[in-house]
Amino acid sequence: MTEPIRFYAVPPPWGLFSNFTRHPLEIDGKTWMSTEHYFQAQKFVRTDPEHAEAIRHATKPGISATMGRDRAHPLDPAWEDIKYHVMMVALIAKFTQHEDCKAVLLASGERHLIEDTGQGRDDDHVWGDGSTGTGQNLLGKALMEVRAAVRGHRVAYGLPEGFDGGLLPRARDHIVSGHEKHPVP
Repeated sequence: MTEPIRFYAVPPPWGLFSNFTRHPLEIDGKTWMSTEHYFQAQKFVRTDPEHAEAIRHATKPGISATMGRDRAHPLDPAWEDIKYHVMMVALIAKFTQHEDCKAVLLASGERHLIEDTGQGRDDDHVWGDGSTGTGQNLLGKALMEVRAAVRGHRVAYGLPEGFDGGLLPRARDHIVSGHEKHPVP
């Protein structure tokens, strides 16, 4: 069996999988410095638009992450239901708008992708594998879905049934291969 790819932070060869790389995204007519900027700001787009804009303009991905975790600002009440979809929108933008990122993602083949957040790192049991290796690894799963989508496969995007997304763009609007959009349900 092929060894999984374990990644964390920005160093090569798999560092481009990190949300902290500075690969600007164009989503809905706005530029975001990183996927982390986009993801963190979406927590507040409907509840505190000024804070969302401040996150978008943060000078570093780490600052946007800190600002996004600030609970002095009201979190979108649907956040737990839409966060995976929001991540998919950001990742699809990153891996279709930047050829270097797309090439690394495709070079991962069919290997399992794991955000390795254990070993004294941030111990994230939701987006990573956590300190015990039993975390949900949602970032790794999302990246594998994006990899499949970039290859033209149909995938699910984690948007809850019946949720129209409100101000969120639909993930399928961001699947681009060359100059042609591929509609994905």
